Amino acid sequence: MQIETITTNPYNDQNPGTSGLRKKVKVFQQPGYLENFVQSIFDSLEDFSGKTLVLGGDGRYFNRVAIQIIIKIAAANGFGELIIGEGGLLSTPAASNIIRKYNAFGGLILSASHNPGGPDEDFGIKYNVSNGGPAPEKYTGAFFQRSQTISSYKTAKIEDVDLDRIGSQQIGELKITIIDPVTDYAELMQSIFDFNLLKQSISSGYITLLFDAMSAITGPYAKRILVDMLGAAPSSVINAEPLENFGGHHPDPNLAHAHELAERMFSADAPTFGAASDGDGDRNMITGSNIFVTPSDSLAIMAANARLIPAYVKGLSGVARSMPTSQAVDRVAAKYNIPCYETPTGWKFFGNLLDAGKITLCGEESFGTGSDHVREKDGLWAVLFWLNLIAVKRQSVADIVHEHWQKFGRDIYCRHDYEAVETPIANSIVEHLRNQLPTLPGQSFGEYIVKYADEFSYEDPIDGSISNNQGMRIGFENGSRIVFRLSGTGTVGATLRIYIERFEADATRHDQDSQEALAELIILAEQLCEIKKRTGRTEPNVIT
Repeated sequence: MQIETITTNPYNDQNPGTSGLRKKVKVFQQPGYLENFVQSIFDSLEDFSGKTLVLGGDGRYFNRVAIQIIIKIAAANGFGELIIGEGGLLSTPAASNIIRKYNAFGGLILSASHNPGGPDEDFGIKYNVSNGGPAPEKYTGAFFQRSQTISSYKTAKIEDVDLDRIGSQQIGELKITIIDPVTDYAELMQSIFDFNLLKQSISSGYITLLFDAMSAITGPYAKRILVDMLGAAPSSVINAEPLENFGGHHPDPNLAHAHELAERMFSADAPTFGAASDGDGDRNMITGSNIFVTPSDSLAIMAANARLIPAYVKGLSGVARSMPTSQAVDRVAAKYNIPCYETPTGWKFFGNLLDAGKITLCGEESFGTGSDHVREKDGLWAVLFWLNLIAVKRQSVADIVHEHWQKFGRDIYCRHDYEAVETPIANSIVEHLRNQLPTLPGQSFGEYIVKYADEFSYEDPIDGSISNNQGMRIGFENGSRIVFRLSGTGTVGATLRIYIERFEADATRHDQDSQEALAELIILAEQLCEIKKRTGRTEPNVIT
């Protein structure tokens, strides 16, 4: 195998965010851009010679081209084996499972998650470590530092690999194994859930379902598991073929973007259960006939009912949520006397807790839930969890949700996203908020008296690492909260997310519309950050 060393110049914008490096496709197509970042990753790792690297992505535009580039760089840098999903496809949770199952050194996942795909849209790449989870900050920091000084990268002069032929081939010292992307994941799901009960519930007509794959990666997974294995009608899975531009969809599973699913689920002939997943398969949206389940409530309901699922029948070692996620799961943890951890946004923060056995379930308000079966959030796993729950409890989604609120109270919750805010304006909003924090405790805003106002910092209880500046929290005496945070998942400007929640114990008020119930807090949040004044906007881009 002939190895070439190519001279290159650094790019100054290769600092990975919470979910890897995400940029427009045209940025990644710049000469040496992808190559620099991949070589920077390999230069920052140790002792991988002869070891296994997992490689795959969500099938978005540039996925196949990027995989061929990475194969050549991995070969030149001395990896012993590459495990690649057929067609270059692997959902993010499936990739995590494969890293763990085959004891791989790590993996490269090519995705920009829920961001749009296409020649003028987004692409992304992230490195996952040997536990199957996203690289912690000590790794991503090292990748960025190396990218700032890189002067060359190595590549092997080999032919492109046929990604569509399952099986193994040897190229010099490198073994390349193309695998079915679904099989290992489907086997894992079968070990967690009661597939016999699900098959019976679906075949009898007790459960009818609709799953929207949003023309993204979970289509083949949903067809194999929901249709082939569990017997759902083929029409139960819509937008099932992964497309490079996601069929023009914005593959973000919420009511705004999964509009085809939403229309069906809020119609007179709605199925029992509806769900959607995102670009790379790690997010989920749960709905029932004429009801939408917030991700925060979904996590809490899963935690409260986990013993009904075969894999969790012995109970939970603990739970965790990201800081902006509502406190609904905290109430479940308190009732059942199990630990509850509050982490920054970003799945990598759950990894240490999972590895240490401190938690079994975890989740975040941005449509992500997961457990200790992998080290990523997992959209289809959440769908199967809910289906199993419905089959065991013999209740509708709405009845399960209302029963939960009766028992624990309702955390009325919403998130307002202001997307693609010009970076200087976004930074000025953050600084304006930061300057107010010391003055807010004790102030009254109508019925809301500020109890605390701070900027969230997290000390990892396992490795002692500290993460600062993870969002601003304003908490009130009655338990309500407003949280402000700049998101790192976009590729243009910055997204300001405003999270608002209020606890309601009175069961007669549980059916309030969230926007109406939170109206005063929404107005207060906008006044405190001056988002409309500073951006000239009249409303958020997305409300969830």
